Amino acid sequence: MPQADSAPASGPKGVDARSLRERRTAARRAEILRAAMDVFGARGYKSGSLGEIAEQVGMTHAGILHHFGSKNQLLLEVLDYRDEVDVESLEGHHPPEGMPLFRHLVDTARLNATRPGIVQTYAVLSADSVTDDHPAQDYFRRRFVGLREMIARSLAQVCDPERPPSQRDLDTAAAAIIGVMDGLQVQWLLDDINVDLPYATAFAIDAILTALVAGRTGDRLR
Repeated sequence: MPQADSAPASGPKGVDARSLRERRTAARRAEILRAAMDVFGARGYKSGSLGEIAEQVGMTHAGILHHFGSKNQLLLEVLDYRDEVDVESLEGHHPPEGMPLFRHLVDTARLNATRPGIVQTYAVLSADSVTDDHPAQDYFRRRFVGLREMIARSLAQVCDPERPPSQRDLDTAAAAIIGVMDGLQVQWLLDDINVDLPYATAFAIDAILTALVAGRTGDRLR
C-alpha cells in the first residue's frame, strides 16, 4: 500500500517561517540604517564607528558586518536610505516632477544643512569614487545617471513646448544643477558662516531654469 506523501519543508509553515525571518531581517537592517544615519550625520564617516552604531541597536560589531559586509557598503545604503526618508512624506514616496522637483531639491538642501556629517560623508565618498577601482564608483555613476535623467525630464516640462530646448541643453542643464548642488555643499562644509546652503541652492537652480526657459544656454560665453 503506497504511503501518503509527507508535507514538504517548503509548505505553508515553511513559507510563513521564511517570511517571518525576512521581515525580521528587513526590520533589523532598517534599525541599523537609522542608527548609522544618526551616527554618520553627527560625527561624519571617519569619526562615526561601527561600534557606536552596534551599541545603539544592541548588536556587536560583527553583527553589523553580517548585515552589510563593510563600513563602505553600510554608508552607501545609508545614502540610499536618506533619499528614501527624504521622500516619505511625498505622494508616491518618490521625487515629484516638473517645478515641484526643483522646490524639492531646495528643500533637500535645507534639510542637509541640519546633518553636516552626512553631507561631509557624501562629499568625501563621491570625490574618492573617481579613483580607479573604488568600490563606490559604480554606485555614484548610476546615481548621477539617474539624477540627470530625472532632472532633465522635469526641465523639459517647465519649458515652453512651442520652443523646446534641445536634449543636449536639457542634459547639460541637469548636470549643471547637480554640479552646483554638490559644489555648494563642499563650500558650505568649509565655511557655513558665509555660504547659506539652501539660499545659494535656490539662487543657482533658479538661474539655470531662467536661462534654459529663455533660451540663453551659454551662448554669450561660447
